[in-house]
Amino acid sequence: MSGRSAADRLAAGLAPGQRAWIHARDLDSDREVGLDPDRRVPVASIAKLALLVALHRLADAGEVDLTAQTTVPVAGRTLGFTGLSVLSDPATLSLRDLSLLMITVSDNAAADVLFGVVGVARVGEELAALGLPGIAVRQTLREMFIMLNEDTGGAGPADAAARMSDPARLRVLDPDLTSSASPRDLTALLAAIWRDEAATPAACAEMRRALGLQVWPHRLASGFPSDDVRVSGKTATLPTMRHEIGVVEYPAGGRYAVAVLTQTGSPAPTQPGADAAIGTVGRTAVELLRG
Repeated sequence: MSGRSAADRLAAGLAPGQRAWIHARDLDSDREVGLDPDRRVPVASIAKLALLVALHRLADAGEVDLTAQTTVPVAGRTLGFTGLSVLSDPATLSLRDLSLLMITVSDNAAADVLFGVVGVARVGEELAALGLPGIAVRQTLREMFIMLNEDTGGAGPADAAARMSDPARLRVLDPDLTSSASPRDLTALLAAIWRDEAATPAACAEMRRALGLQVWPHRLASGFPSDDVRVSGKTATLPTMRHEIGVVEYPAGGRYAVAVLTQTGSPAPTQPGADAAIGTVGRTAVELLRG
């Protein structure tokens, strides 16, 4: 399944000027298909899934109480376009609900509250304990935005993207300096969640529920428009980069973990063709596995 013809079929679904690193695996047989699946790529908000796993593992160990209430003031919130990041008043939520916002709407402010509870280093320790040391979580979202602003002179994610002149100089696009992973490692993390290996079965079920409630339909889910095919996922966006990882489940059987990490030459925040291509190549990968 990993021969040249499969890679060519995956590459054929990309938008003009778009490159990709792809891996898909059958969760019941471990058959796989990919396009340069071992390349480490900056993952941005996909690191929130690693944080979610670490949070639940700490809760399983009795180190964190997911029902603990946390008040998030307006001052000091991490910037973002959704969730707590854009609210005008203080908000009090449980750690569990903060994690739901972090995954379903990719809430940066909620994620950084949870990073404050778990710690960046502890996320790495928990990933290593799962046998996934290749998934590197190196900074909070706030720290990532600071790097981006310093490198561009911007005053926030959108302004930084508008000011970007040379993407090659951005530290947030260097896999050795920012949170990064290979597509193969990311499908292994999804497999651990779907097989109840990432944490206790109850915790894994809660993580699957959160991923299933993600609100974005324009990337991976766009390749599977049938109402009876369930797509659970997590998106990520950086200047020039657009990703999604997720699991596709068919009603008559078949579960497939898919990671599609992509890059274009443009930092434009809206690129419908590049977004849709993630769904196209995701569907192609699953069809190759389904024969």
